[in-house]
Amino acid sequence: MSAFSPHGLLINGEWVSTSQAAPNTNPSNLADVVGEYAQGDASHVDAAVAAATAAFPAWSTSGIQARHDALDKIGNEILARREELGALLAREEGKTRAEGIGEVARAGQIFKFFAGECLRLAGEAVPSVRPGVGVEVTREPIGVVGLITPWNFPMAIPAWKIAPALAFGNCVVLKPADLVPGSAWALAEIIHRSGIPAGVFNLVMGRGRVIGEALVQHPGVAAISFTGSVGVGRGIAQACVQNGKKVQLEMGGKNPQVVLDDADLAQAVELSAQSAFYSTGQRCTASSRLIVTQGIYPKFIEALQARMAKIKVGDALATGTDVGPVVSQAQLEQDLSYVEIAKAEGGVLAAGGLRVACHTGSGNEGFFMAPALFVDTAPAMRINREEVFGPVASVIRVRDYDEALAVANDTEFGLSAGIATTSLKYATHFKRHAQAGMVMVNLPTAGVDYHVPFGGRKGSSYGPREQGRYAQEFFTTVKTAYTLA
Repeated sequence: MSAFSPHGLLINGEWVSTSQAAPNTNPSNLADVVGEYAQGDASHVDAAVAAATAAFPAWSTSGIQARHDALDKIGNEILARREELGALLAREEGKTRAEGIGEVARAGQIFKFFAGECLRLAGEAVPSVRPGVGVEVTREPIGVVGLITPWNFPMAIPAWKIAPALAFGNCVVLKPADLVPGSAWALAEIIHRSGIPAGVFNLVMGRGRVIGEALVQHPGVAAISFTGSVGVGRGIAQACVQNGKKVQLEMGGKNPQVVLDDADLAQAVELSAQSAFYSTGQRCTASSRLIVTQGIYPKFIEALQARMAKIKVGDALATGTDVGPVVSQAQLEQDLSYVEIAKAEGGVLAAGGLRVACHTGSGNEGFFMAPALFVDTAPAMRINREEVFGPVASVIRVRDYDEALAVANDTEFGLSAGIATTSLKYATHFKRHAQAGMVMVNLPTAGVDYHVPFGGRKGSSYGPREQGRYAQEFFTTVKTAYTLA
């Protein structure tokens, strides 16, 4: 292994340089290079898995106090550095500084939560149906876990995979998204100094088709947890089943936000704007389908247009920015292509939908787009079927609650669903009958707590839930032991 590199890979407790590196560019200012980050290959995956495999016997049976102390130390440092790390996150991913700081704080809280889980490990002692026999049911770590994380939450999503993996005694190889290596590297550097033994946590950066593929196919990896696109996720699932690996997938969403005639108009408009357009719409929980009953429809459209006129698009680090840039040129092109598709299908563009200059007047060339709103759309349009993953929302007019529920559920996805209403009857019915893993009543669909389960249904998720105590379902395996008294 080579000497320390400022932005190298982390393998077996050492920083490793590679023959190739890639620049990390600020999407708010294309002239700003955040840094150069090493690009690994399959040989680095082999080395990382070997290190994790060697570290697993001791780590998996280590004392729970040591695990607690390490995770708590990680969480404390993340929280102490939230301003610095939040600015780094905003600079490389494009969400606003405030959003970046909030995400970093969540990452710190996640590590502290799972530090506590180290001390709350529990099992069962139950009687056998056979006299004189005792039965114990316990949970044990599953081994070396490959974690493949996306670019849209470059600190929080790695945290909610790494923390439970380590808390329950697994060893980790993390492959972060190509677009956001800076946040992953900063997190790895904190973990490296936490007291966790060499090989327990490893960072291998590089192209997904190289590093991700090597992780999924590696015989030494017991499980893969992936968050990303539907197509890639389905391929990973097939490979994991073929290779006998445990697999956990979080993929797409086409989340509905229902607005009923009896809704508080100002509240409904605000939560719709927050869900659809903030974080540049680059959230799997974003509301991209606004399903509005006909009585409130005209007032809702008018009020939402007025609210959108106040949204300031600009440099993620600038004061006053509400919505930062799209993360990359490719993503911007995809967003703008869906605007043209929606127009061609008969959708009426009521606001935005164009590439724009930075509102701060800094002259920065970045990937800025005015949030787009389409009205008078039909459920069958592509804009209402396919995930855009940008600041693009469409409005569907429906007659009543029953039609709204039917349209909300008419999708291959099922991650998050929301309803704006003052009716306890409709709120209660929607919570039970919305075909989604998470349901919000008079709240944005994008925005969840770190101590409760996260995940969806249908094409959005596969495998056990993430976050909270439910994380143990994926990161542990159950053992039943019998003892003759």
